[in-house]
Amino acid sequence: MHPTQALFPGKQQPVSLPVCDHYAGSEKIMRKSMALQNELGACFDITFDCEDGAASGNETAHAQLVAGLLTDKDNHANRIGVRIHDIDSPFFAQDISIICKQAATRLAYMMLPKAEKVADVEKALGMINTHANAAGRANLPLHVLIESHGALVDVWKIAAIPQVQSLSFGIMDFVSEHHGAVPATAMRSPGQFTHPLVVRAKLEIAAACHAFGKVPSHNVTTEIQDTQVVTADAQQARQLGYTRMWSIHPSQIKPIVAAMTPSIEEIGEASEILLTAQAKQWGPIQHQGRLHDRASYRYYWALLQRAHLAGATLTAASLQLVSSGS
Repeated sequence: MHPTQALFPGKQQPVSLPVCDHYAGSEKIMRKSMALQNELGACFDITFDCEDGAASGNETAHAQLVAGLLTDKDNHANRIGVRIHDIDSPFFAQDISIICKQAATRLAYMMLPKAEKVADVEKALGMINTHANAAGRANLPLHVLIESHGALVDVWKIAAIPQVQSLSFGIMDFVSEHHGAVPATAMRSPGQFTHPLVVRAKLEIAAACHAFGKVPSHNVTTEIQDTQVVTADAQQARQLGYTRMWSIHPSQIKPIVAAMTPSIEEIGEASEILLTAQAKQWGPIQHQGRLHDRASYRYYWALLQRAHLAGATLTAASLQLVSSGS
């Protein structure tokens, strides 16, 4: 029996994505990011940035550049998304039109910033689907940036939308929306993991994502020189239920991937349990004196998939198992 048929009968399998989402705005950085992705493998996604990446007055040319790079021969893995302008921007529709017309079939996802409510997300999807469908791409995945009070109020409704694949936390805008009531120190560590209002927002986003099988993506770390800070932030994000994290500098990618990837011991245990379960037609088993059934199999299945997408080394049997369920 196919693993997903056994573990998720009659249900949609939870979304699995690479553990790192690297943002690139300028042409130079976008091309360097593509080269790095080709070197390391698709253990991280790239998001080309139209919102903050385009110089004022150059928005049209930037969208055309993004579309051209998406269809470039160096886009080997088709794991590049695009952050478009928000729905109130005069460049929102233009971004979607230009990029979908030229590159909808090569696009991994679109990222929507500054949504204030679920209706904003639905409006954006209407526009995206009109252009993507016309270009031969149905159900283009949407990622949504949660960075306002309104979006946080509607976060469960947003996560429930089938086409929404991932929710990211925009910590800087969120802190700024408190008009000084939350200190600037809460935008970075250690404050971002201790201030009650910030932690509450992170937990609400993670909980909503997991309730609907979506991927919670943690906010940026502004430290770009000390990789130990990046590693520590990624480890704490994982403790809050996040399975993906933003990168804003190439030096952050490897530490984030390493910290977000399950350990060798976790991968080994998951592999043993799942392979034994498969041999028993997914019935209950014992492993090292502990009983396991399909409830725990689903946990280990998600862990093994995350390890695979992060580029971790798997045994041939484990690789065959996780590949068969992709």
